[in-house]
Amino acid sequence: MRRRDFIAGAGAAALLGPVRARAQRSMPLVGFVNAASPEGYQRPLAAFLKGLGEAGYEDRRNLAIEYRWANGQYDRLPALIDDLIQRKVAVIAATSTPAVVAARKATNTVPIVFTTSGDPIQLQLVTSLSRPGGNVTGATQLNVEAAPKRLELLHEALPKAKRFGLLVNPTNPLASPVKKDLSAAATSLGVELHVLEAKAEQDFAAVFDALAALKAEALVIGTDVFFNSHSEDLAALTIRYRVPAIYQYPDFTAAGGLMSYGGNVAESYRLAGLYVGRILKGERAGDLPVQEVTKVELIINLKTAKALGVTFPLSLLGRADEVIE
Repeated sequence: MRRRDFIAGAGAAALLGPVRARAQRSMPLVGFVNAASPEGYQRPLAAFLKGLGEAGYEDRRNLAIEYRWANGQYDRLPALIDDLIQRKVAVIAATSTPAVVAARKATNTVPIVFTTSGDPIQLQLVTSLSRPGGNVTGATQLNVEAAPKRLELLHEALPKAKRFGLLVNPTNPLASPVKKDLSAAATSLGVELHVLEAKAEQDFAAVFDALAALKAEALVIGTDVFFNSHSEDLAALTIRYRVPAIYQYPDFTAAGGLMSYGGNVAESYRLAGLYVGRILKGERAGDLPVQEVTKVELIINLKTAKALGVTFPLSLLGRADEVIE
């Protein structure tokens, strides 16, 4: 290359640098914050990006996304959200209950789009599902409401069982309603319910040791994004300790858990992505009704059932949306 051509090319690149930087800055900036870690969230995240695409947006083409993951340390969320606010994001996608509760406390001006397993009214995120008002809207899978049904399904699979465990994360705002609802369900079924807590990965071994000491015959895993990131670990522990268990998402049964029953989390993320796009186009968060993902799926892992000596009644197998053999 001739020297003057090189200089001309270098000069053009130098001129283009600021242009590209300005173009990057001119893109709307979206903050994505989740209380868990990226592991185990590939499908929901893909669904979120799909929803954005349906609204006409693509990361690094006509918008930029700043990702923040608390990695199960919920006390980090306020600082992560404050950082996003300082970066002047146009919208915050708070894609877990702890994240949206923290975001709601942090700002009443930046639009917030949530996904949650709980009731947005009980969580005081909105005053109405149809007319949220304020700066918050989103989608719910209503998995907290499905929690008592998980206990019922597990009891149906193990009709002679009298002692059940319930695993919750005490730092999650959903832990209290889950404990309350399952305690009522246990009383109705005439069984004992023992609550155990885990808020870090190192707590799991102690939980399963406690289940063994209690002679618990089965386990309901409560709603929590930290547990979502450790679905494979939890499934492996239920097999190692021979504890029939049920959780809300299919990742658990796919990893070897006995049963899963819950709403479609990926669909709630898609709806959240779509809402983020609509807000970027000028719609107000408070004018967008909260979406409810009402379809639930029951998945049964027969391979695990055989390993644990569980025989499912035909009536329960017939209601399953999927049976893993």
